[in-house]
Amino acid sequence: MFSQRLTQLPNNVRQYLIVTGNYWCFTLTDGALRMLVVLYFYELGYGALDIALLFIFYEAFGVVTNLFGGWLGARWGLNRTMNIGLGLQIVALGMLLVPAGWLTVVWVMIAQALSGIAKDLNKMSAKSSIKVLVPKGESGQLYQWVALLTGSKNTLKGIGFFLGGLLLTTVGFHHAILIMALALGVVWLFSLWQLGGDLGKASNKPKFSQIFSKSREINILSAARLFLFGARDVWFVVALPVYLSSQFGWDHWSVGGFLALWVIGYGIVQSLAPHITGKRTNQVPSAKMVTLWALALTALPAAIAIGLQLAFYPLIVLLGGLILFGAVFAINSSLHSYLIVQFASKEGVSMDVGFYYMANAMGRLIGTLLSGWVYQEFGLISCLWVSCGFLLLASLISLWLPKDTSQS
Repeated sequence: MFSQRLTQLPNNVRQYLIVTGNYWCFTLTDGALRMLVVLYFYELGYGALDIALLFIFYEAFGVVTNLFGGWLGARWGLNRTMNIGLGLQIVALGMLLVPAGWLTVVWVMIAQALSGIAKDLNKMSAKSSIKVLVPKGESGQLYQWVALLTGSKNTLKGIGFFLGGLLLTTVGFHHAILIMALALGVVWLFSLWQLGGDLGKASNKPKFSQIFSKSREINILSAARLFLFGARDVWFVVALPVYLSSQFGWDHWSVGGFLALWVIGYGIVQSLAPHITGKRTNQVPSAKMVTLWALALTALPAAIAIGLQLAFYPLIVLLGGLILFGAVFAINSSLHSYLIVQFASKEGVSMDVGFYYMANAMGRLIGTLLSGWVYQEFGLISCLWVSCGFLLLASLISLWLPKDTSQS
């Protein structure tokens, strides 16, 4: 019944729904897996450093995967790279079904490396597909589809955090992993059946030497993206959870629950970004709009840092500032996500998108590493000032974007 209704839709809408559904299902399992691994290994007595090491490969492999994945997408087609991503996630889940005694740090790091590769192949394929599916010149529709895909992904990631905790409590670690692997297997088989065979495949197979973008606007946007996401993760990933726990006595469930709700809210605002930034006037993001929103975001970590330095209701300042930061950051991220798809060439779109998300992954990795080191040496307030500096750089870089962003 569902497949019959699906076939009655226009082809581009049908393919968009399949791509989005794949991305949703993958994201749900990805968020749940992260929470399962953190909580399960904490229960086994692993220290914070050991648990953090489990995710190093997950983040580091994102840099390489986005760079090479875009090239593979242009040569093989986005349907194949998306399905490879789904398949690798099933393999990663399967690796965690071994007896508990085999779940060493090294083994789980390898499983998380596969999961990280799978995540970035899936994300690159999903984002690139939209450029192919939206008719040329429909910038407003492109903005809405990108915002919906990106925002819903982050909302589902937050829901995945809750799902992981629920599954661990109700059925245990191994049964939770098995349920997710089987469910994702069904999605994978459906995707193999329904997703278009030549989606995003370049007519002329690009050379390996072309993996680095030669587009000025994409290079500028990628540099801004690196500092944008570095600015978020330099205080959000390590410093913030540790600070909430050590300074305010929050337990792990309180920290995890609040951050999960933050991610869900962040995703909702991303989905609404076209309405917030000018849908009523049929505006699409301009270079000036990107710069202004980046400058607005720059002020927030500075304000939080000053509030904490003055010890002025520190918990209210921190949580209120975090909520505002999440909302404004979500709009910045949505603007960026639209522009990379808009700027990308339709012929071999995945290479441009892959290069851009390589910069995104590099920013996350740098931010994560700095978050631990700066917090350990200087504290949360210093992390916030580093974040402010990164955002100022992102704002200045955005000034170099072309004024007319409506051409694709």
